[in-house]
Amino acid sequence: MLTEEDLIAAARTRLSGFKVPKAVLFTDAMPHTAAGKIQKNVLRERYRSYFES
Repeated sequence: MLTEEDLIAAARTRLSGFKVPKAVLFTDAMPHTAAGKIQKNVLRERYRSYFES
């Protein structure tokens, strides 16, 4: 199973330092609109506390 550390380590080998994510969050499903687009505003609200410092 892929872990947060694995993804960040892989990104470090391929991306510039400022592009490497500080955190990765896994979810089972993403909310979609009727048109099939991802509802980014719902994701922001749902996971806001995870990324606040």
